[in-house]
Amino acid sequence: MTSRTSQSGTNKASGGAETEAAGWAPDPAALKGHVALVAGATRGAGRGVAAALGEAGATVLCTGRSSRNGSLRSDYGGRDETVEETAELVTSLGGEGVAIPVDHLDADQVAALAARVRGEFGRLDVLVNDIWGGELLTGGPAQWDTPLWELNLDDGLRLLRLAIDTHLITSHHLLPLLIERPGGLVVEVTDGTMAHNADRYRISVFYDLAKISVNRLAFSQGHELAAHGATAVALTPGWLRSEMMLEHFGVREDNWRDSLRPGPDGRPPSAPADFALSETPRFVGRAVTALATDPERARWNQRSVDAGSLAKEYGFTDVDGSRPDCWRYIEEVGERGLTADYADFR
Repeated sequence: MTSRTSQSGTNKASGGAETEAAGWAPDPAALKGHVALVAGATRGAGRGVAAALGEAGATVLCTGRSSRNGSLRSDYGGRDETVEETAELVTSLGGEGVAIPVDHLDADQVAALAARVRGEFGRLDVLVNDIWGGELLTGGPAQWDTPLWELNLDDGLRLLRLAIDTHLITSHHLLPLLIERPGGLVVEVTDGTMAHNADRYRISVFYDLAKISVNRLAFSQGHELAAHGATAVALTPGWLRSEMMLEHFGVREDNWRDSLRPGPDGRPPSAPADFALSETPRFVGRAVTALATDPERARWNQRSVDAGSLAKEYGFTDVDGSRPDCWRYIEEVGERGLTADYADFR
């Protein structure tokens, strides 16, 4: 589920200085023996979460429709990322990655997934619902703020099914396994916290409803899970440097800052200045790991939080050693039309 935060780009970049967090590194044994399932692990936040759980030594079941075997059809047809690639990344980082192609809109496939998890692994400690697939249906900025009656109804309803039905189907079939041991964690990945989205219109009626619904889903599941010693949290990344976003701005992860500079022929930067506050998908993944390794994680039950806030709470960093705080910047600076040093927000 890639974050589609609307960025104004009205402030001037300050060079994007980064602050190293001395001494922090992933604990490669923190989740040894734990089984996590990341639904929607093919790319974006899902891949980042799977990778971060792998850094902590977990066995990570990576599900999604994009597979090397081509058995399922993704809404992002033609892209190169696959669940097998994600599983290999998990293993390379010290965990055990297992790729399982699944269409999470197909209840029978998800039921079969749950049976396989029970039969092969016998437990489930962490469930991450990151299924999305609605980027193309959302459209770009030119299509944002379009009234409901002018939108394509079929596309809008498809977006809701991808964003909400998938999460409900997945939780329905996987939660019985997760609650068999106290301490289970469910993370619903969304865009914007409950508090942020409550009084802000998000892109379109369909997108707005999708994201607020996922926040509420974590709240509702948390209500039901508490009696079983399990925790449900809604989690939002900031502005993700996902594969699709990097491609959109014509850069790679190793040169992403080039998108903030004018082109050699004088063309304006390909990305808004606020992209200086972007984060890798690993950052939100480390937020999930921090929750999963916190013995007192029940204090987060039913809450809606962002990765930047959890980084301040737990001390983890992005892969470059910084702590991007995109949402605080949006609310304290961007929405007020103010100017700030981006380094102060990472």
